Amino acid sequence: MKAARIVLVVLGVLVIAFGAYVLVTSVKPNRIGGLATWLLGAVILHDAILSPFVVGAGLLLRRAGRSLRAWVLVVVQTVIVLGSVLALVVLPEIAAKRHGQKNPTILPFDYGTRLLIVEGVLLLVVVAVLVVGVVRARRTRAGGPRADGARATG
Repeated sequence: MKAARIVLVVLGVLVIAFGAYVLVTSVKPNRIGGLATWLLGAVILHDAILSPFVVGAGLLLRRAGRSLRAWVLVVVQTVIVLGSVLALVVLPEIAAKRHGQKNPTILPFDYGTRLLIVEGVLLLVVVAVLVVGVVRARRTRAGGPRADGARATG
């Protein structure tokens, strides 16, 4: 275990060193400030908004339906993470398109509409999973068939 940790730490340091080398050799010095701002914003959005939201959603689901299966919680949290990361990736493209660009082929699509459609589909997935989870939980409590084929005892 100790050897694996040492290998992972050394590998991590090498990756960071390579990233720093690529940064210094490929990014103009006047652009590093914007990059640092973007990276800091990503960390703040993740730590201050996304992570607490996922944890809070998990706690609310556990309180709202203690009989919900773990897979329901996993699907809902996964959809929250996917939707959040997708929004974080697409929002800069939406902002860039609104500012205008010299070459119209760089951002050719309506990213705002597409983001809303995908987020809507993810919302439908969450609703469907919650409905299935609640229905299965009620059937199990009422003595209906369970996933393992046994009958619930009450």
